[in-house]
Amino acid sequence: MMAPVPIDPAPSAWRMPPAEDADEHGIVALGADLEPGTLLAAYRSGLFPMPLREVVPMAWWSPDPRGVLEPGRLRVTKSLARSFRRYEVRVDTAFEAVLAACADPARASGWIDGRIARAYVDLHRLGWAHSVECWSTGGELVGGLYGVAVGGLFAGESMFHRAPDASKVALVALVERLGPDALLDVQWLTPHLASLGATEIARADYLERLREAVGRPTPDAFA
Repeated sequence: MMAPVPIDPAPSAWRMPPAEDADEHGIVALGADLEPGTLLAAYRSGLFPMPLREVVPMAWWSPDPRGVLEPGRLRVTKSLARSFRRYEVRVDTAFEAVLAACADPARASGWIDGRIARAYVDLHRLGWAHSVECWSTGGELVGGLYGVAVGGLFAGESMFHRAPDASKVALVALVERLGPDALLDVQWLTPHLASLGATEIARADYLERLREAVGRPTPDAFA
C-alpha cells in the first residue's frame, strides 16, 4: 500500500552525469540501476530511464527539445469536456493495474519491461510514483496514466486507454490537480499530446525550470 507521504529512499550509489552531456539522440548514459534513490536522483537532474532494444544496460535520457504541458495551455475541446461525464477519475487506487496496462506487450512501440515495472512499483510504495485512473460507470478501469511527482515536477511516464478519450480525461484531471505552477514533463512531444496543448522547450530552459520546481512542496493531490 502506498505511503501517505513520500519516504526518502537510500541515496543512490551512482552519480548522475550532467543532462547537458546527452548525445544527439538525447542519451546521457548507459548502466547504473533502478533503485528508488537512483530514479529520484535522475529526475532531479533532468534525466529519465528508458531501455534500448537489444541493449541490456539501461539508457538515461535528456531530450532536446523537451516536451512539456503548460497547465495554462491545456486544450480541452467540447467533445473532451463531454467525455468527463462518462468516467470517474481516481488517484492511486490501481497503480499496478495502470502500469500493467501501459506495459501491455501488444501495444505498438512498447518499452516498459520487467525492470521498469518493478522499479516504479517500488517508487509508488514509497509515495513518489502515482496513477490517475479513469473508471467506467460499470467499475472497469478504462484508461489512465502514471508518473513521478517530485515537488512541483510531475514526470509523466506512460498512459493508456480502452475507451474513447479515457487517457485524455486522465491527463486533464492530472493538470487540474497539479495547479497552475506545475512543471509537467511529457518527455517527447507527440501529435496526441500536442492536440492537448503540449509543446517543446529547449533543454536549458527545462533544466532551469526543473531546479525551481523540485524545491517546491508536492501538490496536495499526491501528499
